[in-house]
Amino acid sequence: MDGKFLRNIILKGLILFLLLDLALAGVPPTELGKISLYNRLFAGRLRFPFGENPAQSYNLSLFNLDAMFASHVIADGPKPINEYRVVVIGDSSTWGILLRPEQTLAGIVDAKGLILCGKKARVYNLGYPTISLTKDLMVLDYAMRYRPDMIIWPLTLEAFPLDKQLTTPLVTNNAELVDNLVATSNLPFDKNDPALISKGFKDRTLIGQRRALADLFRLQMYGVLWSATGIDQIYPSDFERAQTNYGTVTTFHGLQPPTLDPAELAFGVLEAGLRAAGKVPVLIVNEPMMISNGQNSNLHYNFFYPRWAYDQWRQMMMTKATAQDWNYLDLWNLLPADDFTNSAIHLTPEGEEVLSERVEKTILEETCP
Repeated sequence: MDGKFLRNIILKGLILFLLLDLALAGVPPTELGKISLYNRLFAGRLRFPFGENPAQSYNLSLFNLDAMFASHVIADGPKPINEYRVVVIGDSSTWGILLRPEQTLAGIVDAKGLILCGKKARVYNLGYPTISLTKDLMVLDYAMRYRPDMIIWPLTLEAFPLDKQLTTPLVTNNAELVDNLVATSNLPFDKNDPALISKGFKDRTLIGQRRALADLFRLQMYGVLWSATGIDQIYPSDFERAQTNYGTVTTFHGLQPPTLDPAELAFGVLEAGLRAAGKVPVLIVNEPMMISNGQNSNLHYNFFYPRWAYDQWRQMMMTKATAQDWNYLDLWNLLPADDFTNSAIHLTPEGEEVLSERVEKTILEETCP
């Protein structure tokens, strides 16, 4: 092989690479996630991909909403005509940290085989770890493409502070989607916030997207192991229990007692989610939380909440729910401390059963009575 021939091969290869790179730069980053082997070559996942140590969990975190939904069982073909579709959004407690898919709120209620409005209920777990109403709004807005008949939205005060809305990775990696939501839903954010600045040309090239493309490829490969085992997270034999002793400082996200300012909370994002649902009924659930009896528990309910802040927020929620006729279920103190695992909002399987019974009861009472 002479030098001229080798040079021509290299030049042609570089030209093809550059052409592919430029072509890819013209494709919105999210579009690449729609190509999926899930629900085709192997089963769709029962909850969104999330996690670390993929070699053991057969799962990984990525921030492409298209890929997340394409990998989920909700994307398995058109909605059946006899299906009453219920989607559950929310944080890590909805997703089910330390729980198997069938042990989560969505999994338990789905297994009941409820008949709602003359149709068989199917319940889909669209929770995603990290706590932020804006993250939930993104998922809810996307989920409307799958024609839900009902939305269940467990939430907690920790999802409301304005300083949390644009910092969760799923939000910061989807600036274009969030920017559109800000424009269409009148969200209370600064349009010049760095988190709302869309990716530039360089970031959309093959080189710029190499990590995201690698994650998409790995997600497909782990689909084989997910289908074979049903494992999508690590289940340790032992774990550190939720903290029960606290200090005497009672600030909440920099807010000082004794008064919680509603202007510092993202009620506008919650209301935007209800508008995005349109005529689809939404059941808002103030999710159960651990109430500690440890050191300084007279000042703190748990790791997340000083009592003064949580009590005032809870009263705000009740007032707004009554005034705006929300379908609101307040289950904050439903469970004893023993029903929580490694966090003040993560439940044991037994705790999930109790929660599911209450939610199921409300669904049956409120849906096509």
